[in-house]
Amino acid sequence: MKVKVLSRNPDNYLRETKRDIQKVPRNYDPNLHPFQSSREYIRALNAVKLERVFAKPFIGNLDGHRDGIFCMAKHPKSLSTIASGSYDGEVRLWNLTKKKCINSINGHDRFVRGLCFNFDGTRLFSVGDDSTVKVWNTEEFETPSHTFISQSVLYGVSCQWLNDKVFATCGDVVQLWDITRSQPTSTLKWGVDSLHHIAFNQIDTNVLASCASDRSIILYDTREVKPMRKVIMKLKTNQLAWNPMEAYVFTAANEDYNCYSYDTRKLESPINVHKDHVAAVTCIDYAPTGLEFVTGSYDKTIRIFESHHGHSREIYHTKRMQHLTSVIWSLDNKFVLSASDEMNIRIWKANASEKLGTLRPRERTALEYNATLKEKFAAHPQVKRIARHRQVPKHVYHERNQQLESKRKLKRKEENIRKHSKKNSIPYVSEKKKNVISEVV
Repeated sequence: MKVKVLSRNPDNYLRETKRDIQKVPRNYDPNLHPFQSSREYIRALNAVKLERVFAKPFIGNLDGHRDGIFCMAKHPKSLSTIASGSYDGEVRLWNLTKKKCINSINGHDRFVRGLCFNFDGTRLFSVGDDSTVKVWNTEEFETPSHTFISQSVLYGVSCQWLNDKVFATCGDVVQLWDITRSQPTSTLKWGVDSLHHIAFNQIDTNVLASCASDRSIILYDTREVKPMRKVIMKLKTNQLAWNPMEAYVFTAANEDYNCYSYDTRKLESPINVHKDHVAAVTCIDYAPTGLEFVTGSYDKTIRIFESHHGHSREIYHTKRMQHLTSVIWSLDNKFVLSASDEMNIRIWKANASEKLGTLRPRERTALEYNATLKEKFAAHPQVKRIARHRQVPKHVYHERNQQLESKRKLKRKEENIRKHSKKNSIPYVSEKKKNVISEVV
């Protein structure tokens, strides 16, 4: 004789305390939920709409400079400390948590051209138009601990990683310095008039790159006595940034409104071209993950690019913000800072709709669920349209339309020439093959 007995575990339907959520029994059999996909699509649509509603990236600003800000540097150990240098020679240390200036001093007679911290953050290096390199102790900021006088004008400085004594400057030539010596230990040159930016690789610490006035990017190795490679672009490169996770990759901000990512093992052509700006790109910096980078442009906008995509995922702008001179990405991957020539440093979220502060477990679970739904339905036309939509300034919108119309005009012209050549049996070379982006020397 078989007797069927109902057996229920009270842990499956009873709450431990009256403050807990009521437990609801669920059967996840897909045959019992024929409208699950439709419900998830509606939730994904609502999630992407709410993401745009809560996209408020601007956090605050740091004011106090009496002239335009030319350069910034982030502290390698302290997330809340940055340094900035202005057109009038003033150098300031800022506390981002309090949004206040910690220290300020008139470090140079004229422009502050470059700033950088050493590897452990105990020293700050600055160069200016007075042809001096000054080393500041971040704890005692009244007077420089070292002063180096260069025989030529200086435009940039960069510190070697994992070595707090070696740094490099650029001007007429690239000079390698040791903090224990008063004269440069090495001079590297390749027949150019001037070099306006220099950056050490953070992984392969003996490699550095510089941007020259003859539209070239020059690669150096501190172990060699002469430069290694040279890439000549069609227009001048304003700045470059090394990918902190891929030792061979760097991205250059160019005057032709684009950014170019190169692999140093194959410099004949860029591995990616990042488009969207409508004016010269003046500054660039990578996220600590190496997956994204931020750019500032002369068109008064900040754009965030994914390193493997050609178009930006985000654009930031304000009515008062003028031409961008420097951008940095914080080491906790949460904030982006921008400096412009109207004397303000602005703090932005790296993810425009991200909620700052602590999250409750239910809230975190809901956000993760919404993120999964948005990723699942990312290719759907409605979800894709809402996720991509951005409000841009009027001058950017009109300039972008003019550029698109120019490209369409050139495409029609090339198509007509190709048809004419085919009709008259004339050899035809595409404009794409003629317009080589770069040339390796």
